[in-house]
Amino acid sequence: MEKMNPEGRVAFTRAIIHLLDSWGVNAADQVSLLALPAGTRPGAIRQFRQSTPFPEGAGVMERIEHLIGIADALRTSYPHNAHMGSIWMNKVNHRFDNRTPLVAMLEDGLGGIIAVRTHLDCAYDWNISGSSSQPK
Repeated sequence: MEKMNPEGRVAFTRAIIHLLDSWGVNAADQVSLLALPAGTRPGAIRQFRQSTPFPEGAGVMERIEHLIGIADALRTSYPHNAHMGSIWMNKVNHRFDNRTPLVAMLEDGLGGIIAVRTHLDCAYDWNISGSSSQPK
């Protein structure tokens, strides 16, 4: 995101907030899910929706990368119904200890986000599994 011009950064931020809104994530949970800097209040989400780009930082961008991967996998899984992504994210799933994927991501942090992405995206799962087993 740091290579984007200011307008591009704002548009990117709006798109991520829109994605989280579409999943039914409230402002306080968006702050938590994105691991925004300490002291970021839920009201800041309103500013991100309007004209403020996300703060630059590796932690925020890593989470955003995974959230985009999750959204892409949901679009692939449900190509004919854009609302199924939100339904799936908010439906209890035994894979996540009978929690919703969204609750698993909020409660388990980055590990939960990666678990949801791994569950949905077999190519990502294969990539991380294959890279960890290769000799160094």
